[in-house]
Amino acid sequence: VGGKEEITQVATISANSDHKIGELIADAMEKVGKDGVITVEEAKGIEDELDVVEGMQFDRGYLSPYFVNNAEKMTTQLDNAYILLTDKKISSMKDILPLLEKTMKESKPLLIIAEDIEGEALTTLVVNKLRGVLNVAAVKAPGFGDRRKEMLKDIAILTGGEVISEELGKTLESAEVMDLGRAGRIVIDKDNTTIVDGKGESANVKDRIAQIKTQIESTTSDYDKEKLQERLAKLSGGVAV
Repeated sequence: VGGKEEITQVATISANSDHKIGELIADAMEKVGKDGVITVEEAKGIEDELDVVEGMQFDRGYLSPYFVNNAEKMTTQLDNAYILLTDKKISSMKDILPLLEKTMKESKPLLIIAEDIEGEALTTLVVNKLRGVLNVAAVKAPGFGDRRKEMLKDIAILTGGEVISEELGKTLESAEVMDLGRAGRIVIDKDNTTIVDGKGESANVKDRIAQIKTQIESTTSDYDKEKLQERLAKLSGGVAV
């Protein structure tokens, strides 16, 4: 399918000849590019609208509503933030205390993305967030199993960080600030986390995109292909709703 007009025509026919929806779909495709993802959700009101999310979005929300810092929108927004990425379950505070102390010195917010954060670790983070000692939020890592490892690596490449994984010989206690990812803005609601303006090297992101495209071409499973295309879209930085 060629230009925007053609896309509008095809989309209009698919939408039972509703030209307005056809135009919305064409706009969405133009904005997110050929590797972007377009999702359709039921609107709160009666108007059809297009919302383009720039950056990478994945379907994990905050682990506690106490991390919210915008009560009106019920979201957490972290600006110029560090991102800790780990495939480990964090339940003890001593695992992340050295790193927390280092990020506090730089007075930058921190997002923790881990397999899970529970027990004493989560409680301590929440209490210190409420007391204003820490500017922190925590979410679970997206995906499951091997796909989770790959998605964590995607986020690491996008944000210029490392995945702290004992498989790779790295422990949380020994992690340094230079291992953390960085992003201009992170917005978290109860269902999703969106990372905007990741500070990773664009050459590394391009290499990762090329690698995923090769995997898409060589896989025979429709399910794997779909999941790889989702990862490609997230890295390419376009999600239209």
